[in-house]
Amino acid sequence: MFLKNYEKLNIILGWVIFAIALITYTLTLEPTVSYWDCGEYISTSVKLEVGHPPGAPLFQMLGAFFAMFTSEPTQIAKMVNFMSGLSSAFTILLMFWTTTNLSKKLALKSGAFSDSKAIAVLGSGLVGSLAYTFSDSFWYSAVEAEVYAMSSLLMALLFWLALKWENEMHTPRGNKWLLLISFVVGLSFGVHILSLLVIPSIVFVYFYKNYKEIDYKKFIIANIAAVLVLAFVFIFLFPFTLKFFSITEIFFVNSLGLPFNSGSLIAGIALIAGFFYALKYTRSKRMVKANTLTLSVLFIMIGFSCWLMLPIRSNANTTINENKPVSARELLAYFNREQYGDANVFYDTYYSITYNREQKKDDSGNSIYEDGKPKYEKDKKAGKYVIVNNYKNSMPVYTDEHKGFIPRMTNPSVIDNYKSVAGIDPESKERPTFAQNIKFMFSYQFGYMYGRYLMWNFVGRQNDEQGTLDIHNGNWLSGINFIDEMRLGPQTDLPSDIKNNKGRNKYYFFPLILGIIGLIFQLKKDQNNFYTLFLFFVFTGLAIIFYTNPKPFEPRERDYAVVGSFYIFAIWIGFGVYALFDYLKKFANPKTIALAVSVISLLAVPTLMASENWDDHDRSGKYTAHFNARAYLDSCDENAIMFTIGDNDTFPLWYMQEMENYRTDVKLINTSLFATDWYIDQMKRKTYKADPIPSQLTHDQYKHGTLDVAYHFPQTEKRWDIKDFMKWIASSDERTYFETENGHKEKFYPTNKIRLKVDKELVLKSGLVPAKDSTLIVPYIDIDIDEQGLTKNRILMLDILANNNWKHPIYFTGGANADEEYIWLKDYLQLDGLCYKFIPIKTTNQGSMFDMGKIYTESLYEKVTGWDWTEINSKDIYLDIESRKNSISFRNNLMRLTEALIEENKFEKAEEILDLSLFEMPIEDYGHYGISLGYPEYYYKINKTEKARDVSETLIKIFQEKLVYYSRFDDSWLNFTFDEIELNLNMYRSVLRDVNTYEKDKTYIKNIEDEFINHVKLYQDIME
Repeated sequence: MFLKNYEKLNIILGWVIFAIALITYTLTLEPTVSYWDCGEYISTSVKLEVGHPPGAPLFQMLGAFFAMFTSEPTQIAKMVNFMSGLSSAFTILLMFWTTTNLSKKLALKSGAFSDSKAIAVLGSGLVGSLAYTFSDSFWYSAVEAEVYAMSSLLMALLFWLALKWENEMHTPRGNKWLLLISFVVGLSFGVHILSLLVIPSIVFVYFYKNYKEIDYKKFIIANIAAVLVLAFVFIFLFPFTLKFFSITEIFFVNSLGLPFNSGSLIAGIALIAGFFYALKYTRSKRMVKANTLTLSVLFIMIGFSCWLMLPIRSNANTTINENKPVSARELLAYFNREQYGDANVFYDTYYSITYNREQKKDDSGNSIYEDGKPKYEKDKKAGKYVIVNNYKNSMPVYTDEHKGFIPRMTNPSVIDNYKSVAGIDPESKERPTFAQNIKFMFSYQFGYMYGRYLMWNFVGRQNDEQGTLDIHNGNWLSGINFIDEMRLGPQTDLPSDIKNNKGRNKYYFFPLILGIIGLIFQLKKDQNNFYTLFLFFVFTGLAIIFYTNPKPFEPRERDYAVVGSFYIFAIWIGFGVYALFDYLKKFANPKTIALAVSVISLLAVPTLMASENWDDHDRSGKYTAHFNARAYLDSCDENAIMFTIGDNDTFPLWYMQEMENYRTDVKLINTSLFATDWYIDQMKRKTYKADPIPSQLTHDQYKHGTLDVAYHFPQTEKRWDIKDFMKWIASSDERTYFETENGHKEKFYPTNKIRLKVDKELVLKSGLVPAKDSTLIVPYIDIDIDEQGLTKNRILMLDILANNNWKHPIYFTGGANADEEYIWLKDYLQLDGLCYKFIPIKTTNQGSMFDMGKIYTESLYEKVTGWDWTEINSKDIYLDIESRKNSISFRNNLMRLTEALIEENKFEKAEEILDLSLFEMPIEDYGHYGISLGYPEYYYKINKTEKARDVSETLIKIFQEKLVYYSRFDDSWLNFTFDEIELNLNMYRSVLRDVNTYEKDKTYIKNIEDEFINHVKLYQDIME
């Protein structure tokens, strides 16, 4: 029966698995915007705008299509998220058919295909594909609007098509599959280049099909060929096509005087003509292979054509238009990610160059410089492209003293982390040795990062916190205590927050063991297909880690980037099912064994993974990113300018404005992007209801290569008016420049002391300061800017400050502590909702970003009580690490408001705010206990003793659980646990101090003190 209906069952079961995956992802889909890049992707998809390099135009166009299925703005994000869920479900479908295809080949190695083998093959596909369905990293990407789900689909599709091609390769029309593969390869550039990493495996599918007698020489040549084909597509074909268009465009416009874009049009015609005549010639000469290769390249180019969306939409001046790739030259720079700088994974500079930048000298002792990259812009008056930057001799050439092969430790911003991980002396200023470099690569990048990610997905995960090489967070966990205890310490009687962390998932090694069994089985039975899968595994796993060269510690975990390798491991899990059947079939009825192994494996692996992973992957009621973005915007007064810093205080806000048309009067300025001319240009345009930024600098004054940095050369102690300072910056007078060693002229400023005059009448008229505080308004604000130099973004921020004339309220999201992020105005801030407003009233900052800003209790109370807290107060939602991190700002601001209300004797409102913060953000759920230590004191101060006791006991219980737990570690773990012990004792002591200070019941105080002493005694040995 099974044998006879195998093909039909294979198709039906594939669609059943597809339905299971789709239902799973739909039920757990995030209903709105997520953190990180999702807000940007949703916005740029639906309105076909231009996102960050290297772009995802196909993803965006498909996102626009899916958004058409709703007319409700608040549902748009859910539809684009659903696109990821649907893509992921199709990935699972193709994975099932890929697994059964390869499992059947394994089955045929031991004789004819039978009913029992058919059951085992289908079982292997079922278990392998469902294991991947419920795997940690893949599921994470399946429920949000990121490119990785669709990229996984393209990877799965490419490999499935390769297997179809293999089956029909030598038939008359078999190469149709190759053309379809080529087309999908081209489309992959429109989603994410990760999909291209399947190409080496496809090359080996062809190799093994056509070469039966394989020796070491042929094998090595095939590997080289596989890498070269990948390099041809990724490094040569697309970049050089764009370069061809760029050169042609500049030649025909600049040299022949033709209109703009005529060169690109001619290049397109030439490309089409070239393919036409190549196809015609190879067909007429019956050059079948040459004709097929030409068609393959043509189909790749057809797939590439989705990139035309980017310059088309960029020329439309969309609201989000990152890098503004309006022509072939800009499109090439966009693809090459030139704004992020150049990096060479094989030979580059170590971080140690920051200690000693020694420039190369020529024979005369002069420093050597090399040319940078010319930046072309359209000069519409002249009708040609002009180079706007002084690129000749612009780049200093340093000696090779700090360069090395396969450099891993290159980022100067994380020097301490490099040294810590690689075991380098913290005081060392020497270049890392090659051995230290390789140790870092294998121990941290391949071991701690990739190895840990693999174990997360197929062994289990300790929690959802980011790992920092400690034993407390981000490690893999099996659930088998004696194994876990060897690495992580005691695993019984855990504190509630550790035990109840939804990211704590235990698979007891079952998926890993089954995958290893499948891997070994395939290696023994089918070396050719094993090596094909192994290449897929390596290129989408370790090769990505090698190429991206992640630093310790990234802003977030990067497991989502290597899910392609987990796809292959899940296929090996499927093979493990067949391997068990193959071994056990001799002990009983083969059909019974096949069914039993399939069912037991289904329960032991994917069912277990689904039950463990559901709670921390279910985002169905999660609105925390939406709430956060809305709170930022609601914090702003009308027509405000708000400076943002990172992804999570920028992209969700873009989404709110672009998709939900919410608070479009607020001008959002990302300070990182503000260092680029194209972004400044966009800020100087009106967007929706938001006015252009007030600015006196023109494009020519800040264009690429101009005013990138202004240097401070002290020449006066006099404090300049900010308007005079900006006149100096804007001046073309030779006296405002200095000449560098390479003959270039750079801007300098003679004083870092500037003054902003305050027009009291305008301030009061604008409502920036309430009339009752008019006497607090200062006549001027003295600002001490950077003593070394100003980058372009800081200059433009000062430009806004100088030209605003108190018209637009200026806000800062507060995502960083650096003075320059606040234009050196930390002493003149007001805490207003979730962000900080610039006001001309001095409130001295004590140095902590948690205490910045003056508080107007009426205004702050009105804003925080006006937020829609229902978006985050459901007890059933999963609070991921970003939601918990962002809650710190909410809790801190509510605590500061409470303190201010108490000082004003507004006890009822203070109690309301305390109750609100504890109800909406329960301490047990949100963690970050240090920021909650003020609750007992505040409740005592407003004479709410019972509430003070309740929150004190909540905190004490948490600290007691932790202290009891860490007391179970023996002395050999002290280096890992001491900081946690000290922290919890100090926090416990803080609560005890408040109880001692405010509590009137001596018996209650005595009980609390006794409990504390008993917990201190747990560490008597350490203290002695």
